[in-house]
Amino acid sequence: QGPSHRQKQTMPSHFGLRARTRSLFSKGFRNKGMPNLSTYLKTYRLGDIVDIKANAAIQKGMPHKFYHGKTGIVYNVTKRALGVVVNKTIGNRVLKKRINLRVEHVKHSTCRDDFLNRVKRNDIAGKEAKEKGVRVPLKRVPPQPREARFVSSKGNTPSRIYPIPYELL
Repeated sequence: QGPSHRQKQTMPSHFGLRARTRSLFSKGFRNKGMPNLSTYLKTYRLGDIVDIKANAAIQKGMPHKFYHGKTGIVYNVTKRALGVVVNKTIGNRVLKKRINLRVEHVKHSTCRDDFLNRVKRNDIAGKEAKEKGVRVPLKRVPPQPREARFVSSKGNTPSRIYPIPYELL
C-alpha cells in the first residue's frame, strides 16, 4: 500500500486521574518546592469553610482534579487530614460528596470574612444609634449616581475642536 493509504498520526488521548492537569496543578514562579511549616500549624475545626487547592508537591491525600478550586465544609478532623463535604452537580441534581484530604491541599476560606466584619460593624453602629436615639440604615446601599455640579468658565475659556484635514505625505 502506497502513501495514499496512510492515516494521519495523532497523539493518543488518556483518561488518567491527573489527565489534563499540566497547568491546573502547576505551581507559580518562585513558589515551587515543599509547603511552608505554617501550612501544618493551622487549626481546623468542624464546620469550618475551606478552599480546596491541590499542592502538586504532595501526592498523598491529593484531591481529584474536579475538586481543585472548590469550597467545602469540614466534617471530620484527623491527625494529618480533613474530611470535607463538597457539593457536586451531576446532571440536574446536587450531591454532597465527602472527600478526605491532607492539610497541604486545604486552606481556610475568606468567603465569609466580609460578611462577619459587616455584622460586627452593624452591631457597633446599632448600639451607638440606640444610645443617641437615632435611626441608622444598616443595610448595604448600592453605589448611587454622582451628584450634579456646574463647571465654571471663569478663567477657563472654552475651546473648539476641529477635525484636521487629511493630507497626503
